[in-house]
Amino acid sequence: MPIQKILLVDDSKTELHVLSELLLKRGYSVRTAENGEEALKRLAEEKPDLILMDVVMPGQNGFQLTRTITRDERYADLPVIMCTSKNQETDKVWGMRQGARDYVVKPVKAEELLAKIKALG
Repeated sequence: MPIQKILLVDDSKTELHVLSELLLKRGYSVRTAENGEEALKRLAEEKPDLILMDVVMPGQNGFQLTRTITRDERYADLPVIMCTSKNQETDKVWGMRQGARDYVVKPVKAEELLAKIKALG
């Protein structure tokens, strides 16, 4: 099933704006959340086709939130792409262990991100 609805989870309003613009221009429907609690609320309201997840956030971080989501049977099939400035190989490995399907380092390269989204769709 092609990916159309994307949930962006990031505590940076700038990052949310930049990524939203990029995805909206490509025809995706985008909802945003600025923290883990808000993200879980958005998930309960409407299940997206994909989640783009920041790691460093107040409260629950992106690794914890990804683990929570991917271990929940309602969302087990929901792909998560970590989207973070944490660029160490250990961060990537840890993100994938939490259930993420892919990992993108900020600043995000538009074509790389779009290719990864398409690959999951």
